[in-house]
Amino acid sequence: MPAIENDDIRVEVAMLGAELQRITHKVTGVEYMWDGDPAYWAKHSPILFPIVGTLKDNTYIYEGKEYHLSRHGFAREMEFELYQQSGHMLTFRLRSNEVTLAKYPFPFELYVEYSITGSSLNVSYRVVNTGEKPMYFSIGGHPAFKVPLFEGDTYNDYILEFNKAENAGRWLLDNGLLETGTVPLLEDTDRLPLRKELFEADAIVLKQLNSTKVRLVQEHTRRGFEFDFNGFPYLGIWAAKDADFVCIEPWCGIADSVDSNQQLVEKEGIHMLNAGVLFERTWRFTVIN
Repeated sequence: MPAIENDDIRVEVAMLGAELQRITHKVTGVEYMWDGDPAYWAKHSPILFPIVGTLKDNTYIYEGKEYHLSRHGFAREMEFELYQQSGHMLTFRLRSNEVTLAKYPFPFELYVEYSITGSSLNVSYRVVNTGEKPMYFSIGGHPAFKVPLFEGDTYNDYILEFNKAENAGRWLLDNGLLETGTVPLLEDTDRLPLRKELFEADAIVLKQLNSTKVRLVQEHTRRGFEFDFNGFPYLGIWAAKDADFVCIEPWCGIADSVDSNQQLVEKEGIHMLNAGVLFERTWRFTVIN
């Protein structure tokens, strides 16, 4: 399995889905990523492309034709190639082919780059439109982090702490589709205490936050990590039922609403990329000791 490391951290990435598997702090031995226990959720950090979330009836319409994509798209289930590798950087590439073009009629190249500096990991998504007409897509991350991180802690010892105070409602999901309104969640606060019951009604979906960073920390020791999602207009927070992890999901795109007309070019959060143009976003993970 391809890996990169420095004096502080070691990062391992699978070829399937170019999926991040492990972030290990070499000094403390702490492992930050969820272990992928299939009894709860077998993934670690799937890449969401060319859609984020669920399409209404798993269907979209483009130029009058119906196409079908399962939740979060196909990139997470495809074998990437290792495009570049150095001691501190891994770059993976996925290119469109006959299989992808049958369900997503846009030629593309998707690059996923993992690079480390000190105790930080940068994860960059680069999308190139290799076709001759505009391309419509969404992309996002779905990394799952172990909770509790440290021995002797419980799940309820941890909080999510945003870098700005928020007044943000939670968009509820109905079989994976966004409902038409929100319920209160963050009310003039930068703190969200972690509780497993938060996820009984599926993911927490947040839009257009003031914050660009969030910290997952043990409330009393303040140890944990910082997650920078600047440039991603949507944020998902999720865990499987009763599982010891939390996903912090930076999204450029979002699930369909229950009243979606299924037209791809009108989809909320969809990005239009002209021929030959590059789209890039990066999220960052940094250890807090």
